[in-house]
Amino acid sequence: MIKPTVYLVGAGPGDSRLITVKGLELIKKADCIIYDYLVSPGLLGFRKDGCKLIYAGKKAGSHTLTQDKINQLLVREAKVHSNVVRLKGGDPFIFGRGAEEASYLKKNRINFDIVPGITSAIAVPAYAGIPLTERSRNSTVGFITGHEDPTKIDSSIDWDALVKALGTMVFLMGVGNLGLIVKRLTGSGKPKNTPVALIRWGTTAKQKTVTGTLGNIVELARKKKITPPAIIVIGEAVKLRKELNWFEKKPLFAKRIIVTRTREQASLLSEKLAESGAEVIEIPTIKVVSRKADKQLRNAFSTGKYDWVFFTSQNGVSEFAAFLDRAGKDSRIFGKAKICAIGSETAKSLRKIGIRSDYLPYEFVAEAVVKHFKNMEFKGRVAPRALILRAKKARDILPEGLKEAGFDVKTIDLYDTVLPKESAAALKQAFKAKIDFVTFTSSSTVENFIKLMGKSYKRKLSGVKFASIGPVTSSTLKKSGLKADIEAKVYTIEGLVKAMASND
Repeated sequence: MIKPTVYLVGAGPGDSRLITVKGLELIKKADCIIYDYLVSPGLLGFRKDGCKLIYAGKKAGSHTLTQDKINQLLVREAKVHSNVVRLKGGDPFIFGRGAEEASYLKKNRINFDIVPGITSAIAVPAYAGIPLTERSRNSTVGFITGHEDPTKIDSSIDWDALVKALGTMVFLMGVGNLGLIVKRLTGSGKPKNTPVALIRWGTTAKQKTVTGTLGNIVELARKKKITPPAIIVIGEAVKLRKELNWFEKKPLFAKRIIVTRTREQASLLSEKLAESGAEVIEIPTIKVVSRKADKQLRNAFSTGKYDWVFFTSQNGVSEFAAFLDRAGKDSRIFGKAKICAIGSETAKSLRKIGIRSDYLPYEFVAEAVVKHFKNMEFKGRVAPRALILRAKKARDILPEGLKEAGFDVKTIDLYDTVLPKESAAALKQAFKAKIDFVTFTSSSTVENFIKLMGKSYKRKLSGVKFASIGPVTSSTLKKSGLKADIEAKVYTIEGLVKAMASND
């Protein structure tokens, strides 16, 4: 019999993509997750349905639970759930009190595993362009808690030894005691011109780095308003930041960007934006609702043979794939019909279910498809037959244009898009701070976004830039009295991100 287990998992330094493979696997399997203040919210999105979430965060001046209460909570939840994940910022054993929690679990005969995480002590300096060791400057590095009061009589820190032994010093949780740390170090012989870096919210789009020396860093921290969470790096390696600073140079660094795609489709766009340094806020403005058009699809394919079948979106492909699975069918259902996909992402989705498109328009809009087929010459007297699989609210340009081109056209609405009202509160919360961009990938995302914003939306959106995936979406913005500041030249997610990155 497998014993209930508490997994002490290091969540990494802030960037959710820096979680270990094992850590992510455990998050996905967890029955209960007890998480800290510095854990990326993005990681919690990987939990399974029904997983219990408990916040046990502690930050400067505000503790949700005492450490004793957290220890007791771990034992209590382990008696109820088979897999409990204790998600801790950074690494559990680097000033994370993981040892205390493990000891308490051991004392109470609760099985536990330790899953190391990437500590902020190494990751945050790396994201600031500061190598902790560099052979021409130093070969030693030390991690020191800055949370201990350096003035207390029983301090466990030997400041004279630190100054003599370490080339680079990294203080965690030390900003509140910065003045005392500087005093202790200089008092033990560390020169006042020693380089220092303060890095706040490291590895995230909120990262802010201030550099100076032991002689002026306290005043700089005050002027630049550096508050926790932040780490302190002291040593000659800090000088390399001028040459190696990379993260803060990304084209969309520190930009707060709202992604309005469906929850299922947001990940790719969010990933691309995050790779460019942005802080991404996912607020779905459309929810896809299946129309379960199985009967119509069965009738269409059983009673008629089509020359062309048109897929207009990834959602349409997903719905059709679900139909094939329910009906026990595969791609043979198309017979001799050729396939047209509007958009490279739609074509990719088709390939994932074993279907290759015969035609992909040079522009990913219905107008380009109509233009192509109007220029085609058809053999025989019988009109070619077209089946269009689409959304209920789709534009009529494609079916009407194909009819004008001589097709016998049938359309089936596979899904509808509705307004996710639960996004209104998230949107309101997002706008409590400055928003730099809102991205739109379809007309429906525009229309629903405006509905969620409510009255006076133009005033509320003053100063915000809008990024559109293509001319049709831009036209919808214009009809609403808004302007697309950026429009993708290639109407894909990659094209949209490229346009945003090169424009800024």
